[in-house]
Amino acid sequence: MDFDLVVRNGTVVTASDIWESCDIGVKDGTIVAVGPRLPAAPGAQEIDAEGAFITPGGVDAHFYEGTVGVDIDHSIVTNGVVPDPENFVGDTFDTGTRSAVAGGTTTVITFASQMKKDESIIAVVEDYHKLAKDQSYCDYAFHVIITNPTPQIVEDEFPRMVDEYGITSVKLYMTYKPLRLLDYQILDVMYSARKLGITTMVHAENADIIDWMTQHLEQKLMTQPYHHGTSRPPIVEAEATNRVICLAELMDTPILLVHISGGPATKHIRDAQTRLLPIYGETCPQYMFLLADSMRKGDFEGAKCVCSPPIREDKSDQDAIWAGIKNGTFTIVSSDHSPTKFNHQNGKQRGLKDGNLPYGKFRLIPNGLPGVETRVPLLFSGGVLSGRISPQKFVEVTSTNPAKLYGLKKKGSIAPGFDADLVIWYPQTKFQPFKLTNEMLHHAVDYTPFEGIEFKNWPRYTIIRGKVVFSHGEVVGEMEYGQYIRREKSLLPGPRDVWLSEWRP
Repeated sequence: MDFDLVVRNGTVVTASDIWESCDIGVKDGTIVAVGPRLPAAPGAQEIDAEGAFITPGGVDAHFYEGTVGVDIDHSIVTNGVVPDPENFVGDTFDTGTRSAVAGGTTTVITFASQMKKDESIIAVVEDYHKLAKDQSYCDYAFHVIITNPTPQIVEDEFPRMVDEYGITSVKLYMTYKPLRLLDYQILDVMYSARKLGITTMVHAENADIIDWMTQHLEQKLMTQPYHHGTSRPPIVEAEATNRVICLAELMDTPILLVHISGGPATKHIRDAQTRLLPIYGETCPQYMFLLADSMRKGDFEGAKCVCSPPIREDKSDQDAIWAGIKNGTFTIVSSDHSPTKFNHQNGKQRGLKDGNLPYGKFRLIPNGLPGVETRVPLLFSGGVLSGRISPQKFVEVTSTNPAKLYGLKKKGSIAPGFDADLVIWYPQTKFQPFKLTNEMLHHAVDYTPFEGIEFKNWPRYTIIRGKVVFSHGEVVGEMEYGQYIRREKSLLPGPRDVWLSEWRP
């Protein structure tokens, strides 16, 4: 057969099946055959997997490179240029996607952010296209963060966003003053999103509770990084999660609750799914592998683990997250990669700017953790190899479901017609477990929250569209290789045409 590449003798894993002693034949970047002992013409590149697992390339659907994210002081882009690059904090497209491929992620979906209230989202998308062009090691797509859903935006620009740019998802915030929307505005977005087949992502936390708690904690001088979690107990996430589920049920539109951290919010999602509502859940490795004690570290080190929603204190919340992955409550696992540096005056050190308090103020600490490179290996090592989840479930939540949810029709599986995005792991007998240090990673951030965690395997090869981009610990791909991917509507169930009253959109 006329292959460009044949990967031989692997244990191929999809979201439904495992095939041992299997080959994968690739032509022009696409998988064309999967089966035992594929015959190849002379000249085809061949890789011997030596019996190791082969999984689809990871799809990280919640990824901030340095120009976007909650750290909005550094996130406005004009004509594809980041302001004050010398003081910029975190990854750019090249370092962020370099880190992605080193951890087995072959596609990222990052965020184009409407940061100015009068800003056209079409102009925003154009600026981010300029910023990303020829700067990505892996394939990429965009969500759009909506902070001001005017009639012009939702009625005129949403259809253009879908038709002209292939962007079929938006993100909304229920917290953070510069970003949060009122329930009325959320309904406006849902109304248009339902009509156009747009997936609505929601950061669900009750902003008023957070503001009230923060003010009263500061009066008591309870301002250390650890009290970031005190200001946001699980009920803060649970209330907002339940509220936005009610809005989605009223509008009969699918939503994704992003980076869910605890048991109460997980239960609200599960209950909605039991009632057959098109409600989807996302969680992240920090809620599976870390507990709130990580924010108690001295010398302000606890700031490294400040994110929202916060890492939870009670192990029962961690157990609920793992159970939610196994029982299908969580559709996807994403990194929520937010690459703010620690040792930088505008990074995590910003929390120390108030000199009157020896422990700084958690309110001033930029939220978010780096994790794009560690997401896939953490779930493989700490999930599959520890026996917590099956190999098929691992593929489902890290690759197949993200591709389906966000309309990446050629991503997320190993089958003829799909892009040849593959991760080849080490044979277990040939891998020496190691404890992670930040120096091993390929991002541009000066720490990892997963320092010291033992990894029992790591990607040996990362392949994107038939080309090896990472091999034996080295990034060997080119920065300009990544392609922008136009997306279609979600392939997962959508509106049900079930209503709560006589009103219809």
